[in-house]
Amino acid sequence: MIDEIARLRRRLTAWYALTLGAIVVVLGAGLFLAVRHQIAEHLDDSLRGAAATVARATDIREQERATARGQVVDAVAELRVPDRDLFLFDMRGDALVPSRAPEWLRAAALAALRDSAVFTERETIPDRTLRAFVERFTSRAGNTYVAAAVADRVELEDQYSTLILSFGGAALTALVLFAVVGSFLTRKSVEPVARTLDSMRRFMGDAAHELRTPITVLRSRAEVALARDAHPGDNRDTLVAIEHEAVRLGNIVENLLLLARSDAGARPVARESVYLDDVASDAVSAAQPLAERAGVTLRIAGFEEAPVTADPALLHQLVVIILDNAIKFTPAGGSVDLSVNQTADGAVLSISDTGVGISQDQLAHVFERFYRGDTARSRGEGLSGAGLGLSIAQWIADAHGARIAIESEPGVGTTVSVRFPSVS
Repeated sequence: MIDEIARLRRRLTAWYALTLGAIVVVLGAGLFLAVRHQIAEHLDDSLRGAAATVARATDIREQERATARGQVVDAVAELRVPDRDLFLFDMRGDALVPSRAPEWLRAAALAALRDSAVFTERETIPDRTLRAFVERFTSRAGNTYVAAAVADRVELEDQYSTLILSFGGAALTALVLFAVVGSFLTRKSVEPVARTLDSMRRFMGDAAHELRTPITVLRSRAEVALARDAHPGDNRDTLVAIEHEAVRLGNIVENLLLLARSDAGARPVARESVYLDDVASDAVSAAQPLAERAGVTLRIAGFEEAPVTADPALLHQLVVIILDNAIKFTPAGGSVDLSVNQTADGAVLSISDTGVGISQDQLAHVFERFYRGDTARSRGEGLSGAGLGLSIAQWIADAHGARIAIESEPGVGTTVSVRFPSVS
């Protein structure tokens, strides 16, 4: 139970962290896209501004009556805009400043002469892209020019990298803080549940312990009365029923006490080197009378020497529980087969029956405490169990690091397999 609470706390913390991480990723992606758009817009605005600077310088020089082409060229050549390359083209798309321009930029100038203004990009070397704004303008002197401003997009990538690193660092810090705080809050939130479960476990253990004595007394007195009653009659039938129910209640109480102790970790599990085939053989002998009364054939289908490290008493109980269930759910005339095999991965116990089977929707619940499927309920008093056997079997398998699995088909039968780890 303590391990289950710890696992629940870890799972809650993990889910909280994953949820926060997903929220951070979504918000971060949205924020990054928004900031990226703003940065790109800022770059485009700066390119428009640089092109406008070229246009103003050209217009001012013409207004100063420096209308000679060379003087206009000199005026533009003297301009300096940080991290921007400036160009000036004439009305035919020929470069004026500088005297030569890349062909892709000249093509953009010709496009601007037609369309007034264009944005264009050009990859020059790997991982480097140039972005340009090219705009046609007419000076107040009536001359038509094309101004162009070019920037390297690497500055955008630098800003993106800075943004990503900053946000990533903040997100990582937030996740670490949340993991610490979330673990603390989860522990606090799970404490009431743990206290409740611990109280229920203690109650179950105490109740089972207190019930043992009166049930034992009831059973003993019924046995004594039956031994003294030499004449069959109504009293004898009643006493037989009382004895039967006392035995049944005693088994339930013993199972409840075992589960309570297992939940509390108070039931020690021995680790001895035993042979699964020997334990299974003893369990078959113990279950044989039950099979005979039920009219079921109990057979050993195959035996191989299979060493395991286990608690002999618990291992015997595990096999008996599975055999008992198989016999109970097999109609008279049916059969139950048991086999033990040694594989490369470890020992395997397999018990198959020709019983009523289990529907697929019930398979997921058969290991739950007090669960009895529709088949068990429909068969009524013939089944005296309380739905605790497979829960105990599951606990015993887990305590030994074994895996228990059930395959079943209604009307055909059921196969229960228990795979034990190999002995090192």
